[in-house]
Amino acid sequence: MSSLVLVLGFVALLILQRVLVARFAFRGFHYERSFSQKTATAGDTITFTEVIRNRKPLFLPWLRIESNISPYLQFKSEEELDIRFDRFHKSVFTLPAFSQVTRRHPVKLRHRGHFVLGDVTVTCGDLLGVASSEATWRAPAELHVYPKLLPEDPFFTSQRYQGDESVKRFIIDDPFLVNGIRSYRAGDPVRDIHWAATARMNELQVKTHDFTADPKLMVILNCQNREDQWGELMDYEQEQIEHGISILATICIKALKMGTQAGFAANMPMEGSTDCAYVSPVGGAGAEDMLLSAMSLLQVKRARRFPLFLESLSQLTGMDIIILSCYESAEIHEHMELLRRRGNHVQLMLLKGGEKA
Repeated sequence: MSSLVLVLGFVALLILQRVLVARFAFRGFHYERSFSQKTATAGDTITFTEVIRNRKPLFLPWLRIESNISPYLQFKSEEELDIRFDRFHKSVFTLPAFSQVTRRHPVKLRHRGHFVLGDVTVTCGDLLGVASSEATWRAPAELHVYPKLLPEDPFFTSQRYQGDESVKRFIIDDPFLVNGIRSYRAGDPVRDIHWAATARMNELQVKTHDFTADPKLMVILNCQNREDQWGELMDYEQEQIEHGISILATICIKALKMGTQAGFAANMPMEGSTDCAYVSPVGGAGAEDMLLSAMSLLQVKRARRFPLFLESLSQLTGMDIIILSCYESAEIHEHMELLRRRGNHVQLMLLKGGEKA
């Protein structure tokens, strides 16, 4: 008789805990997750933290937290964290009454980008795993991963430049600071012709300018890996463009440290847009983070043919312009010459493995 009472009592407790878990599992429940920092650089290892709280006098036998996370966030596998197909992440917890569990996972950042984590699926079950309750929980976390900066010496000695200007100059002549005249040369802008001196000398003369104390740099990146590339780039083709983004970042940050305003443009969109990326030259406090954050949003897909994109930038004037491209072509050089006629200093840098015309 006593054995029967014990069995019935045990069954009653199982039924009771099953009912309680089903009805009250998510009351007093709290889950949050975060990265140890809001910005980082590709290749860094940071910490991903999960915090789960049970603020009620009810024991939760097991909880499962499931979510999709980018495969570019490489978790070091642990017993508590199940990772499937590099995308599906699952954490399992057991929570006593009025308790909190904190787990910290090392994460290696494999790729530049903007990573936003949203909802998770939370499943709570009873002791026997027969019954469970499921809910969607909002658990936001955000991370900007900046492009990796290249070592300065190998970077500047290994690249090929097309043009006469030194990339280390980052200074332009000021059209308002005239310091003399000289004979006209092919490519000189018409606005620099000194008509009075031309009449006196009976030969075309142009003004020469002093250098400005407020130089501006614009770096333009071509995301096409070849002239006839029309469709989307395959994953393996994007590596060369990602390297170009690292060069873009390296040049801009070097310019800022030299006191030069820097900006960039690319015939690819930024996250949330379908138009080509364009960031005007900026300088001063916060400029470095602003530019790198914008670069983390770049999407490697062509928004416009590169020659047409260069044509849309024909309003640029009085800047140092560096063009990063996997190839060169007659069309590109034609638009470079148009930019020079607007008073810009323009040069082309072929990315590693790029093709000369």
